[in-house]
Amino acid sequence: MATDKKIILYPNVHRDIALKMTQTVRETLLKSGRSVAICPDFDDETTYDIKTYGIEISDLTGELPLADMLITFGGDGTILRAARTAAEYEVPILGINMGSKGFMAELETFEIDLIESVAAGRYEIETRMMLDAELIRNGEVIHREFALNDVVIRGYNKVIGLTLFGDGQIISSFVGDGAVIATPTGSTAYSMSAGGPIVEPTAYNIIVTPICAHAIDTKPFVLVSERHVTVEIGYEKHSPAYISADGCDRVDIYNGDIVSIKKSEKYTRLVRLSERSFYSKVSEKLGERP
Repeated sequence: MATDKKIILYPNVHRDIALKMTQTVRETLLKSGRSVAICPDFDDETTYDIKTYGIEISDLTGELPLADMLITFGGDGTILRAARTAAEYEVPILGINMGSKGFMAELETFEIDLIESVAAGRYEIETRMMLDAELIRNGEVIHREFALNDVVIRGYNKVIGLTLFGDGQIISSFVGDGAVIATPTGSTAYSMSAGGPIVEPTAYNIIVTPICAHAIDTKPFVLVSERHVTVEIGYEKHSPAYISADGCDRVDIYNGDIVSIKKSEKYTRLVRLSERSFYSKVSEKLGERP
């Protein structure tokens, strides 16, 4: 597939030590005639001097408008961070798992030869829904987020009171540690750990999962994607709490705040190369064996 667009390599510098895997993939793509940009996934405390590896580093937001694919090197967290920017430009993501579970990653490191299929344009694109979240205080929106996996509302150290609504109708009202509002992609993450169902990742649903509710009849719900979910923070438990999208920065929420969650107009596009099914991946990653 002839193209003038670049392939961005997005390594987690704590996973791909010395960027060895990144450089291997870079050489394969360059030999196939593809243009490549390397945009490492840094954090504020990173002390790596990438220049010591003799690699030219580019800015992710500057390269994305010129790209037709982004390849991540790390775990699901790396894909989630990439998705928050790549979705804005509709750039598909190919994940190479260098983490632990890696549910969203398409390739393991021993499958790296399949990168040649990327260079040749032999792959498919799978679309995943995302969520938009707004934090409303005294009738005003004070914070906006969007997520590929989930939006988590949780108390810091104590239980909180929550009332969850779907299109204005009460879904559940309880006291507990919090709630996870997840996409099907996020159903195998925190939502599952909190007792939520596993949903096929290409489905379009909103999964509402209470976290450690103090009532045995409080259950998770699977809603259609068009549902408008709102969460009200009750006054009966004056405990500090926060909202977090895809495990990123925590934003404090207070009694009387409302969190509004809807299906986003943005989507994450994931590259598919292998024949591995979602069901076999669940069995493999969760340690289940026939």
